[in-house]
Amino acid sequence: MKISFDFEKPLAELQQQIEKVKQVEEKTKVDMSATLAELEEKLEAAQKKVYSNLNGWQKVQISRHPERPYTLQYIELMCDDFIELHGDRTIGDDKAIIGGFGSINGHTAMFIGHQKGRNTKDRQYRNFGMANPEGYRKALRLMKMAEKFNKPIITLIDTPGAFPGLEAEERGQGEAIARNLLEMSVLKVPVICVIIGEGASGGAIGIGIGDKVYMLENTWYSVISPESCSSILWRSWDFKEKAAEVLKLTSGEMFKNGLIDGIIKEPLGGAHQDPVAMATTLKRQLLKDLKNLQERNINELVSERIDKFCNMGVVIDESPEPQSQPESN
Repeated sequence: MKISFDFEKPLAELQQQIEKVKQVEEKTKVDMSATLAELEEKLEAAQKKVYSNLNGWQKVQISRHPERPYTLQYIELMCDDFIELHGDRTIGDDKAIIGGFGSINGHTAMFIGHQKGRNTKDRQYRNFGMANPEGYRKALRLMKMAEKFNKPIITLIDTPGAFPGLEAEERGQGEAIARNLLEMSVLKVPVICVIIGEGASGGAIGIGIGDKVYMLENTWYSVISPESCSSILWRSWDFKEKAAEVLKLTSGEMFKNGLIDGIIKEPLGGAHQDPVAMATTLKRQLLKDLKNLQERNINELVSERIDKFCNMGVVIDESPEPQSQPESN
């Protein structure tokens, strides 16, 4: 198991003990299986304790792990084949968003998602997963293509936000995202959205309107990142942990508040610990939903999709009306 964060230090100590016992066993040829079994049992119990009590900031850290699977890796692990499509037919091909037709157990779907990079060069090439307006316009072009051929749409969301550069604003970043929200609301094909890592602001929701919206267990979804929230409210990044808590951005909080449709469980320790197992779990959920959604009447599906998002944030004041006072003479 890969140890990356401070809160995982107790696990590292147990892992070191296991490694030492294995080395002793190999060197002395003495049977240490009972000791190993005991230590491994302790490690498993410690893992369950650590990962079942993560706070908001710790989940944000896991969602950003550099070895966490990204969109292309999920597509490679889940799809029998995949044909990537490029360009928005206006400006160019944004590398931060990828998309194309893929086959998953014989079901053809349009896959669209944010893509980050593994090394410095690749991260720059992918603009750190932050899309420009042409990325969202490419995504919309592919969605309309899927609608034309009556194919479902699957979006995989993992972005620290839409690119905030001057050139992005000049080319209509806000309009491109708003257009996607409008068009996705009325697409006449099933749409499934999954937050696989970071889900920040309009950059995430720009491809996040769907009949089913899921979050992987150790992901976050919020109008703003904890660091940006901290810098606005406290003029410093030092309060990012507090911001992560008050933003209620974890999958559990989002589900409790009715903002997502479900949580997809990750392997113990996070998706990066076992990408194959994570992709298998995600594939199983997608196939189940594709079957159910494709059997539904499409007009009812669109109506329910619109109602679901329109009802978010609605608060009904059920307190009694104040009694009017009789006028005094």
